Amino acid sequence: MSASRPIIGVTSYLEQATMGVWDVPAVFLPTSYVKPIAAAGASIVVLPPQEVNPEAVSRILNGLDGLCVSGGYDVDPAAYGHSPHPQTDAPRNDRDAWEFALLAAALEADMPVLGVCRGAQVLNVLRGGTLHQHLPDVVGSPRHQGENGVFAKVPVRVIEGTLLATLHPLSREVPVYHHQAIDALGAGLVVSAWSDDGVIEAVEDPSLTFCIAAQWHPEQDPGGARLYQGFVQAARAYRA
Repeated sequence: MSASRPIIGVTSYLEQATMGVWDVPAVFLPTSYVKPIAAAGASIVVLPPQEVNPEAVSRILNGLDGLCVSGGYDVDPAAYGHSPHPQTDAPRNDRDAWEFALLAAALEADMPVLGVCRGAQVLNVLRGGTLHQHLPDVVGSPRHQGENGVFAKVPVRVIEGTLLATLHPLSREVPVYHHQAIDALGAGLVVSAWSDDGVIEAVEDPSLTFCIAAQWHPEQDPGGARLYQGFVQAARAYRA
């Protein structure tokens, strides 16, 4: 392993998985989340949900140079003071608590952070924001949802002057697969991209060195390499 490669932690799922004769609870993370980070020049540590212990969180982050909060099931609406919508996923409280703890500590340390889909929602809720629990109620169609594992595409407009604008074209289609999105914006965050129907598609914290969260799925986007390169470069500088 090259000594110059930063170490990126990527959060993961706990899911039932089948392999041969085994059907067991397992740590699960699609390789799509790690491949673009590796391609950008980093090594990856997978971070499964587990009991939150502040000392352990601190020790884990001390071994990392960046944190990627991956996609997955909906954040428990109780975390932002709402009752669940009928279409909201059953809570995954272990994952919520683990990611809130990791992300809070990473932001406090000004560690480079990249949020993906759910990761954007976790960041917003951590900062006191809220979520639209079912976008079809807001935009009138399921066009952001994708179907049967096939990602939809929506046009986005990236805001000039943001960090995201240095790493992504100002206007293009991106792959999406979400039925929730940011509503009230969390403290310290600014919108860095909108969809063409007014949905917040990316946020960032301009007070930090690198904190970007995309509601879309850059790991599914052949045009998303520059975002990962910027993230890994920031992690390399953080380590140095």
